[in-house]
Amino acid sequence: MQQARPLPAYLISRFHGWRATTYQDNKAWFRRLAESGQHPRAMVISCCDSRVHVTSIFGADEGEFFIHRNVANLVPPYNPDGEYHGTSAAVEYAVTSLGVAHIVVLGHSNCGGVKGCHDMCSGHAPALEEKSSFVGRWMDILRPGFDRVRQAAPEDPLRALEKEAVLVSLENLMTFPFVRAAVEDDRLTLHGLWNDTGAGALEQFDPSRAAFIPV
Repeated sequence: MQQARPLPAYLISRFHGWRATTYQDNKAWFRRLAESGQHPRAMVISCCDSRVHVTSIFGADEGEFFIHRNVANLVPPYNPDGEYHGTSAAVEYAVTSLGVAHIVVLGHSNCGGVKGCHDMCSGHAPALEEKSSFVGRWMDILRPGFDRVRQAAPEDPLRALEKEAVLVSLENLMTFPFVRAAVEDDRLTLHGLWNDTGAGALEQFDPSRAAFIPV
């Protein structure tokens, strides 16, 4: 692979700083994790957005969360077609191999993927409509959420669609047979969250109110 290059100097410097401090102070814990394997209590499905830092938000330590990130924190419907499904594979591994007790879908404000979906479905992003657009085809998952937002006509459609991205993912999770079985057996609970990155706020979906409320 001739195109690969050494890491930038600033990342190497940060690594050595981490190894000399955090790692040295917790060496026994890191070795225990390495030798005994991971036993996370929760899986978190969040956006790739660099402003969303799951472990910081919840003050999580190494080994606590099994984290999967993708554009707009989406989960596709169950579809065992033999093709490549990174998110579905992560969900399968978390539930059937790791036995996580919780799956958290974490959406966020000012999500670029969600805005792309809104623009595409509104006819303002023809490039995303192309079959060759990986982002566009991925954001097709959110089209049902866009339709619901359009019918409801909220004051802030983008924010509403960000929260629909969480709800669509929760709905799609329940199409996975092993997820549904674990939920129905009380071995797994699903949670929907939305993070306002600028305000440092967190909301959770309350099915009894059919709304997101502050935690």
